[in-house]
Amino acid sequence: MIEERFAADCLGPVEEAVRRAAADEIMPRFRALTADQVAEKTGPHDLVTVADRGAEAHLAAALTALLPGSVVVGEEAVSADPGLYAGLAGDRPVWIVDPIDGTRTFVRGDEGFCTLVALAHRGELLASWTYAPARDEMATALRGGGARLNGAALRTGSPAAGAPLEIAASYPFHITPAAKRALLRLRTEGVRARPCAGSAGLEYLEIARGTLDATVFAWENAWDHAAGLLLVAEAGGAHATLAGAPFHLAGGNALPFITARDAETVTRIRRLLLGDRPTS
Repeated sequence: MIEERFAADCLGPVEEAVRRAAADEIMPRFRALTADQVAEKTGPHDLVTVADRGAEAHLAAALTALLPGSVVVGEEAVSADPGLYAGLAGDRPVWIVDPIDGTRTFVRGDEGFCTLVALAHRGELLASWTYAPARDEMATALRGGGARLNGAALRTGSPAAGAPLEIAASYPFHITPAAKRALLRLRTEGVRARPCAGSAGLEYLEIARGTLDATVFAWENAWDHAAGLLLVAEAGGAHATLAGAPFHLAGGNALPFITARDAETVTRIRRLLLGDRPTS
């Protein structure tokens, strides 16, 4: 597949584009936003800033120039035109972009936000970039080529035997009653669940580096998950939807879905979410 060959060659150029977008559009506005530069989209928990829009436009131009004929599915463009999401199911290579993952965190002036980019073709993830500019952390993944953080190999490892599972889970905003019931089943012995810290992308990075055991998320916007799913997979981790299937980028997944340091942990958490009782 020509896109797979391209993915390996583009790791450096895309990293450069991501860093440039952050340097030009995001970091000059970090802790310098004015009230008129922040707006609500669907509500107070769904914010957009001039930095989000500027960084996405910057990346869309740079990425499509690197791969002519490709398309961009970005959070802010889809917010304006939901029909663009269908590009995930098309035949053209697609760049999946979240210009600022953790916008509320960014608006508060905290460092826990990142820029997420993934390259996919016909539903298969080929490469990904997770960049936390305030921390100068760049994580990359290449399908079949491993995962790295600032050049060093990442490995998830497995949770410590007998220790409580450390899980980051969805906030209870905008989720179905069924998903909420499933998440409540994490309140059990042997599990320490907390809300997602604000950036899904950085939670995936914590799994990839072995400092978080799992995530359980009840929403499926591809820009929040694509980069992290490949990062964790290439670091040795696993994921599954509530139905036990792989996550489908174009949507229609059984939620919540689980990503974890190993397949055994995915299975264990999935059984909890389904209400299965452990057997002795």
